[in-house]
Amino acid sequence: MTTHRPDAQARPRPLPDQESEFFWTSGRDGRLRFRSCTACAALIHPPGPVCRHCRGHDTAIREVSGRAVLIGYTVNHRFPLPGLPTPFVVAQVAIEEDPRVRLTTNVIDCAPDDLRLGMLMEVVFEQAGDAWLPLFRPAADQPDPAPLPPDEPVRVRTAAPRHRFEDKAVISGAGASRIGRRLMVPPLHLTVEACEKAVADAGLTLDDIDGLSTYPGAGAYGGFAEGGVTALESALGIRPVWHNGAGETFGPGGSVIAAMLAVAGGLARHVLCYRTVWEATHAELVRQGEIQPPRAAGADGWFKPFGAVSPAVMLAMNAQRHMHRYGTTRETLGWIALNQRAAAARHPDAIYRTPLTMDDYLTARTVSTPFGLYDCDVPCDAATAVVVSAADTAPDLARPPIRVEAVGTRIGERPEWDQASLTHEPQVLGQAAHLWTRTGLRPADVDVALLYDGFTFNCLSWIEALGFCGIGEARDFLDGGKNIAPGGVLPLNPHGGQLSHGRTHGMGLLHEAVLQLRGDADARQVPGARTAVVSSGGLTPSGVLLLRTDG
Repeated sequence: MTTHRPDAQARPRPLPDQESEFFWTSGRDGRLRFRSCTACAALIHPPGPVCRHCRGHDTAIREVSGRAVLIGYTVNHRFPLPGLPTPFVVAQVAIEEDPRVRLTTNVIDCAPDDLRLGMLMEVVFEQAGDAWLPLFRPAADQPDPAPLPPDEPVRVRTAAPRHRFEDKAVISGAGASRIGRRLMVPPLHLTVEACEKAVADAGLTLDDIDGLSTYPGAGAYGGFAEGGVTALESALGIRPVWHNGAGETFGPGGSVIAAMLAVAGGLARHVLCYRTVWEATHAELVRQGEIQPPRAAGADGWFKPFGAVSPAVMLAMNAQRHMHRYGTTRETLGWIALNQRAAAARHPDAIYRTPLTMDDYLTARTVSTPFGLYDCDVPCDAATAVVVSAADTAPDLARPPIRVEAVGTRIGERPEWDQASLTHEPQVLGQAAHLWTRTGLRPADVDVALLYDGFTFNCLSWIEALGFCGIGEARDFLDGGKNIAPGGVLPLNPHGGQLSHGRTHGMGLLHEAVLQLRGDADARQVPGARTAVVSSGGLTPSGVLLLRTDG
């Protein structure tokens, strides 16, 4: 069936390519189609040249029933688009013929309060230009709600590594630029500021630096980067023998892990790693019409036509499913937000330092259900840098080195946001499990945790994935906030995290870990901190580091 709305032509449209054109045009006759493996009958979505299950290459286009199960939905209140005024429902459905395949979509012909996870849905197509968008509505005949489909198991090799590259590298210096909202400073100025501080902190000069590493590197990243390796090399006149700038790595901290590998392999001695964001200024310049926002492509084409333009919208559905399966509540997430705000009050540079109550949290404006304003981190302008040095340079360094006990980098699930883990932030379970295969230490040995908190739910996901409580046990672990407060079993983000200190996109967490392990964190210092865990990112492939001192 095809539906027509007067404003449908204004809504965002997909960007079909040779691989996906059949999908976006199949609704012309009201039929939903996928690429399918002829050997094992699995559906292949997003469409590709090989079956990920049996790795067969013989595929064909297959018509399916158009029925699916509702496995997630969120009411988007924050991000309107042409043809999609807020509020509207973004949803995920599991296809009846192969529930491993999910579509991000919109729900129509049903009030949000009447939706239930597990409902049977049917496809309705809406034409937008040359594309037919598969939307879904509740089927007329409703059986009992279906359970959520299981996640694919996360498989991690448990054998101890024969060689540990971690032992050959140390973090020798750390630095941070000024931080603020709409500083209106060119981003490269902040990068240079942080890098010069990190190099000086290590007792080195810029002439000692023979490697550069950054995330995500040069490209159309808008307020999310400063121009990559070439921009900094040009500004400072460094002539590196090794350099790295990429977004497809182990999250924002991937630049550090890559630098460790370069140092361990003997290709460099001192690598300067850095991360710059200037989202607040960039957004203001876009608002003023001074610059144009970058045009996203790739996987964005599967989400944007349905108004899923923010990670908040996608991750909200994972949070909803965690609540559905494990009894997690909004208050559970609220304890994380309150902890970060209380911690930020002890940091003079934090952006948000005013007290926050649970009532403030619960009554704040809705962003995308179940997320409210204080579930989301604070866009800011800032740069962070660390120096990774060869371990044999430690006696000559200005400060005691920070050792890397282990890293976790394994991808344990599908990389596409809507095909990955249902009940946790994607790209945390495999990386967390991998970390503990590379060390004899265990969660109880961690003195302070710096866990990625772009949203409160990110933080909850890392807490469970790293084993600080069992899967599905965060509600009890976080209740009252005492376990994650100073003096608790897991002091969490003592600088305020990204929720209150500012969205320094992972590297700010690493900087705080270095200060904590050195005993340099002033009023927010965790007494006796000798071991820290630092997670980096999520949703996209991420990473996690376990740090320690020599003490």
